[in-house]
Amino acid sequence: MSTAAAKTEAANQARQRRTEEKLRHVADAIGQLQRRKLPVTYPAIASRAGVSRTFLYDNPDARDLVTTAITRAGSQRRHDQAGHDAQAEASWQQRALNAEQALKAAHAEIRAQRARIGELLGQLRDTQHDHDGDAVQRLATENATLKQRIRDLTASNRTLDERLQAARSNNRFLDKRIAGLEAQLLGTTTG
Repeated sequence: MSTAAAKTEAANQARQRRTEEKLRHVADAIGQLQRRKLPVTYPAIASRAGVSRTFLYDNPDARDLVTTAITRAGSQRRHDQAGHDAQAEASWQQRALNAEQALKAAHAEIRAQRARIGELLGQLRDTQHDHDGDAVQRLATENATLKQRIRDLTASNRTLDERLQAARSNNRFLDKRIAGLEAQLLGTTTG
């Protein structure tokens, strides 16, 4: 075999190994995306595998891997969605039943509270009717007593105010008288 043919064969084998390595990276990237439940798309696979999108489109093996993964992800997503929808429907029905029971319980509680309020208002009216006549008479007497006490205190306050003014007036008079006497005393002792 000539050296040119050997070099060509070696280059072809190297290219074949690189292609196989890229295909392994693509398969690994698809596996990672599926395990993490991320969308399986050409750009996502190309980014994770470290290959170009052109490689994914041009290489038949890579294209088959990606197409199969996208198809499988789509059917899995539809299957998961159907399960989720069935679960949501069951959950919705259960929530509706729970809400209906809670509504019935709330209405029963409201009726019980209204009945209790009615009883208490009746008791309050009965108590008011029994004590209204006595209470009015008692309040009128207390009011009259308090008014009389206010009048007495006002009169007492006026009397005390007049005494205070008289005491101040006497004090001023006595201060003047003392000052006059002191002046006379100083005048007689100096003169």
